[in-house]
Amino acid sequence: MSLKGGSRALVLDHFLPYRMSFTSNLVSDLIARTYGALFGLTIPEWRLVAVIAETGGITQGEIGQRTRMDKVTVSRAAIALVSRGLLERLAHQEDRRSHHLVLTEAGRTLHATTAPKALDIERHIFAHFEPEEVERFEAMLRRIDRIAFDLAAEEEQRKASERED
Repeated sequence: MSLKGGSRALVLDHFLPYRMSFTSNLVSDLIARTYGALFGLTIPEWRLVAVIAETGGITQGEIGQRTRMDKVTVSRAAIALVSRGLLERLAHQEDRRSHHLVLTEAGRTLHATTAPKALDIERHIFAHFEPEEVERFEAMLRRIDRIAFDLAAEEEQRKASERED
């Protein structure tokens, strides 16, 4: 398969954006089954717990930007975690319209239990690859992220320019 120049037929199973999505969903489903069975968490809820544990406190908007989850998904996950006593909303000093989300003691305990399981799943998947392969793979994913962000920004600029005309 050559991606440079020329034309080729679209075959979904060989379309790299689809392959990335498929593989991501496959791994997410594995994690979801594990976290659902062991901890009663959905993937969005687990992502919120992980991001909030890393940051110490963050707004729902910032979570959306960091995780690429939409506002509704973030909001539903936050509501579920608050109702379970794993998360609390604190007033945001600079922006009265938003709240800082922080883990409660129970949320921190949950994170301390779930994080090793996440690392264990990652270890099992990537044990089939050489460390250098994993490093190159992660570097490639980060490059793809940058390119996709740049393309999205260019698209936004083009749309803004068209609106001005």
